[in-house]
Amino acid sequence: MVLVLQILLVLFLIILIVLIAFRIRKPKPLDQLPENYKELLHDYVTFYRELDEAGKEHFEQRIDQFLSAVKITGIHAEAEDLDRILIAAGAIIPVFAIPDWQYINLHEVLLYPGAFNEEFDQHGTDRNIAGMVGTGALQYAMVLTKWQVRQGFINNNDTRNTAIHEFVHLVDKMDGTIDGVPEIILERKYIDQWKQLMHTTMQQIRINGSDIDMYATTNTAEFFAVVSEYFFKQPDLLQSNHPDVFHMLQRIYKTGKTAYT
Repeated sequence: MVLVLQILLVLFLIILIVLIAFRIRKPKPLDQLPENYKELLHDYVTFYRELDEAGKEHFEQRIDQFLSAVKITGIHAEAEDLDRILIAAGAIIPVFAIPDWQYINLHEVLLYPGAFNEEFDQHGTDRNIAGMVGTGALQYAMVLTKWQVRQGFINNNDTRNTAIHEFVHLVDKMDGTIDGVPEIILERKYIDQWKQLMHTTMQQIRINGSDIDMYATTNTAEFFAVVSEYFFKQPDLLQSNHPDVFHMLQRIYKTGKTAYT
């Protein structure tokens, strides 16, 4: 009788351990993603398509976490499932190789239908802004435009992606200043080298022209955002044309040569 009880106790403990292990391994429900999120990611985000199954699952979890933490609000525009997925993808792509990254400096993304001006006016002829990291009253907000967000993922023949551009600014801002030097993720020993490379490349663009968008010469913050777009959309081309910039961005983003959008 004692032996039977001991056997039953052992069986009970084994079953209990199996159930606990199953619960630990059981993936957390992706509450923020639409039912067709895999289809949307596959159709629009090249980075997602090129991941292995474990990488895809991790990417899905990361965008779900982002959407759980950050509200996306349409302003005279509907924030559709596709828009939410693409904005989240733009947020995660630059930091995908950085474990446990959280955008603690962002609470809400405001989605406009099209370009706006510095007063956030959506009417008139002086509307030339496609995205902006908020300041002042909008300190914890970002403004993006629906058309530009979608074009950044649909058009794979250029080097532009507005969502990635603005989230790179936000990564840059995490150390307290938007200056093109993301000290929170760039090893200190490379900071001076990166600063010198930025200034040298900006000067070369001004003098000789370049396939890097001229907007990169506005200041170092815009240089960092513009070449990051290039890095994530056309990595092979950037490596061929600007190897020093390419390799430094690899160090910054802790990643290899992969087309990410």
